Amino acid sequence: MMGDAGAGERPSSGTHESAIAEEAETANRSRLAWKQEQLRVWDLLQLISPWLLLTISAAVYFSWVLPASGERFWPAGAAVLGLVAVAVPWVLFGHTLPIKRRTLRPLRAGVFFVGLLALCVTLMTYSEIFLVFTVAGFFHAYLLRPWPLGVLGVLATSVALNGSAMRVWAGPTPDMLAEFILIVTVQTAAIGVGILLTARSEPEERKREELVERLEAALHENAGLHAQLVAQARESGAQDERQRLAGEIHDTLAQGLAGIITQLQAAERSASVRGETDEHVVRALRLARSSLTEARRSVQALAPQELGRAHLPDALRTLTERWSEDQGITAHMEVTGTREPLSPAIEVSLFRVAQESLTNVAKHAEATRVGVTLSYTGPEVLLDVRDDGRGFAKGASTGFGLTSMRQRIRGVGGHIEVQSAPGEGTSVSARVPAITPAGTRAEGETNR
Repeated sequence: MMGDAGAGERPSSGTHESAIAEEAETANRSRLAWKQEQLRVWDLLQLISPWLLLTISAAVYFSWVLPASGERFWPAGAAVLGLVAVAVPWVLFGHTLPIKRRTLRPLRAGVFFVGLLALCVTLMTYSEIFLVFTVAGFFHAYLLRPWPLGVLGVLATSVALNGSAMRVWAGPTPDMLAEFILIVTVQTAAIGVGILLTARSEPEERKREELVERLEAALHENAGLHAQLVAQARESGAQDERQRLAGEIHDTLAQGLAGIITQLQAAERSASVRGETDEHVVRALRLARSSLTEARRSVQALAPQELGRAHLPDALRTLTERWSEDQGITAHMEVTGTREPLSPAIEVSLFRVAQESLTNVAKHAEATRVGVTLSYTGPEVLLDVRDDGRGFAKGASTGFGLTSMRQRIRGVGGHIEVQSAPGEGTSVSARVPAITPAGTRAEGETNR
């Protein structure tokens, strides 16, 4: 079918641009998620490092160093155990809880660091294994503000650590002193650069993370507001359409039927006066009254009867099959994607577009085949009606039916496109937002 081919070969630049935008957004979110994960890992490392290092040092000391030295638990072991007992609440209340509660202040961080370093130096006088615990000073130095205090903390930790390890305090030689100064300088410079870079980049990263979170929250809020506006516009358009159609029915069909009833009643009275009964007049009167009742019912309920008994895909399938039988034209209905319940206004609009399109095919196209496709693509729903009829020239699609379809689809936040050429059939494509009755996506029924 030529109309099918033309519809299938049309470039969808909007879809391509949307895919590029989604890909860029996904890449940006992945990058931000990676940075956020890095910050989370670093925060966790700062939180647990004193506990991990203290546990390792104490466990090795009491299970290996103290028994291997041949000394009794008293007094060295008891002194170390007392110092460890002091270190536990010191780390808990000066480091762990303030970090978790985000109440760590520069003065408190400085006081904790001095006490931590004093505990480490004292413990190292009993055993060099507590050099491991002293490394915690490097981690806490990153929390000292401003950053020069952090570098100073690294220097103090390096002096305490290497001084005890190299036994500088027990009569240093010139070579030992030179080596000690070199190690402390290199170590302080290496770790201090990290503190400087962290002090400059971490606040920006955290501010950027908070900004992204606020932006995403604003986008979600805007999406909700947009859905509400679309729903309000849809309901307003549907109400206007009901009022317009009700007025037209009242001013034309209903008034005409009322006039017919009046005239028939007069004829009935005239026949009664002459003693004659016109059975045809009685039947016409009954028919007119029935039509008036139907017109009044239509004013109250303007939705298609097919949609009252089924959802949109089934209603379209019934419409297509019935139209094919009535017109003697081959028609095929297809549904793609995951079915989802749609707002009644959107279902009615798409049904009316299909109905009007098939009516136009029957009147003007002289087609032999017609294809109706309903596509659920996630955020949007697409309806395509294609035929292989005679088509029409560009600019000729200005009839009342096509104009009415455009207005109806525009009223629910969508748009419609008509493509045709002489001898190449016609394609009517409607695209509307997939707004559910409750404003949220329900679990759809997969098309089998």
